[in-house]
Amino acid sequence: MKKIWTLCAALLSVATMASAQSKVSCCARPAANATETFAMLATNEDFSGGHDSPLPYAYQGQGEMIEFKTTDGLTGKGFEIKSNVRSDKYLFIIHEWWGLNDYIKKEAATYANELKGVNIIALDLYDGQVATTPDEAGKLMQAVKTERAEAIIKGALLHAGPGAKVASIGWCFGGGWSLQTALLAGPKAVGSVVYYGMPEKDVAKLKTLNTDVLGIFATQDKWINPEVVARFQKDMAAAKEKVTIVSYDADHAFANPSNPKYSKEYSAKAHGLALAYLRKNFKLKS
Repeated sequence: MKKIWTLCAALLSVATMASAQSKVSCCARPAANATETFAMLATNEDFSGGHDSPLPYAYQGQGEMIEFKTTDGLTGKGFEIKSNVRSDKYLFIIHEWWGLNDYIKKEAATYANELKGVNIIALDLYDGQVATTPDEAGKLMQAVKTERAEAIIKGALLHAGPGAKVASIGWCFGGGWSLQTALLAGPKAVGSVVYYGMPEKDVAKLKTLNTDVLGIFATQDKWINPEVVARFQKDMAAAKEKVTIVSYDADHAFANPSNPKYSKEYSAKAHGLALAYLRKNFKLKS
């Protein structure tokens, strides 16, 4: 009887260890990077519920869709509006979680008209997919693979050419990727505007920035909240990189007209700030 109990105890011990190892191997994951952390918000009903579906809109204006080779051997897409004069200056626009829709094309046209002498490319990190509902947007945002998004950005940098001077701007999902674009651009980077996007937390990476950063945030934002913003300021200081932070008494996505938290006043102020920053960093005449 004693032998039986001993055998049972041994089997139970083995089963417990196997179960623990199974949990570790199946469930343990390496810490997500900044953009992946932000993408996880798609599972938050409060976050998804704070984004109304965009109203139907069809862009009709200057610009065209382009394709370029990406560094993973595939092709990437973007919406390009070329400068009316030969220029090596480029503004990369990174879309929100909806994808490269006609609203982003309209935004590209706005900057093309305001930044004379700058080529505009709105990058497509969803590879042609566009969401029309929060549920679709959340699934697309979560499906973005870091390696693929980086390959698209690197491909766009190669498309711009070896002598290109590149600035970036993005909102929400695109805000985080705007900062990543500046990191990937290396010596080509001349500016980065981050609208309420998840900041990079790796100080070693931030030390490689070749440009200062303009961060535009909202004090009522529950996700990219004041604590996250303060951490970003601290990390940039540790990296000895310059960042200008402007926070408005607004909520997340306040610059998006289709969002219920849209603020016409703060959106206009933020746009003016971003425009002045880009003109300064591109060394354009007012």
